[in-house]
Amino acid sequence: MPTLDEVNTILDESLALEGRARHFEHSTPLLGGVPEFDSMAVVSLVTALEEHFGITVDDEDITAETFETVGSLLAFVQRKCDGQGVDSG
Repeated sequence: MPTLDEVNTILDESLALEGRARHFEHSTPLLGGVPEFDSMAVVSLVTALEEHFGITVDDEDITAETFETVGSLLAFVQRKCDGQGVDSG
């Protein structure tokens, strides 16, 4: 099961946050809350999530709700892993 720490690490690396994401919580806003989180960063982040967790993110999955907060992103990744029978790690 994907964890907050795993998602924060991927966020940190994908967005080049230099360790700032280590302190992100479930309620931490992404869209509008992290200046580095723009449309190009979404592409990079989705690719990193797919590679790390072995999931497939479809175009219709890329919504504002998915990327609203760290918690909404984590919940999305957990659903994807559960739905695809993926075990993280």
